[in-house]
Amino acid sequence: MKVNAKRVVFTVIALATLYVLWHNESFAVQPDHPAWNHYSPFKWVLLPHAIFGSIVLLFAPFQFSNRLRQRLPKLHRIMGRLYVLGVYVLAPTGAYIQYFQERMGAPRSFTILGIVDAVLLIGVTTIAGFFAFKRKIALHRQWATRSYAVALVFIFARVALGTTGAETMGVEMVQAVIWTCLVAAVPLADVALNWYDIRAAVSKSTKRAVAPKASVPEQMPRAA
Repeated sequence: MKVNAKRVVFTVIALATLYVLWHNESFAVQPDHPAWNHYSPFKWVLLPHAIFGSIVLLFAPFQFSNRLRQRLPKLHRIMGRLYVLGVYVLAPTGAYIQYFQERMGAPRSFTILGIVDAVLLIGVTTIAGFFAFKRKIALHRQWATRSYAVALVFIFARVALGTTGAETMGVEMVQAVIWTCLVAAVPLADVALNWYDIRAAVSKSTKRAVAPKASVPEQMPRAA
């Protein structure tokens, strides 16, 4: 049975997003939740961060739809520009929020992590936008995939922290998990980009390894 790799990947992303909304962000619909006391000092920075972050996570999957790109190219371009705009707001506001939380007891190392994440996300997104502007579509798709992978660090780091219980093991463990997801983002994106070539190469190597050796016919004894 053939498996649609793209469908599997986006199903996993959708399930991970639902988990994060339930596990980490459900306080948003609970006005009396204690978390609001923590977010209150920087709520006016958190608001655009949340709005444009939602745009990034919502619009990104549609950018990988071949059907949308072929049938509605103008909509594809509009959503792509909104994605870039979302990154340009999401990334620096996220880094600033982490810096702001230093006065609330967060370590400086967490701020550095936020800045590195923001610079990486803005960098790969800018390169993707540049190649789109130059109409070098193959390169644009590669860097857009890397951009989305870095954006998904927000989702999958929280999934890893929540499902393993690492979120309760102290700030050092939380940072270690986020660093791990951030470092793995671009290499995993490249694996996704080259998945069919990797699978074909592995399949070819396997077939070559198990191929039976040609049998050598026995020589018939010569007549006396």
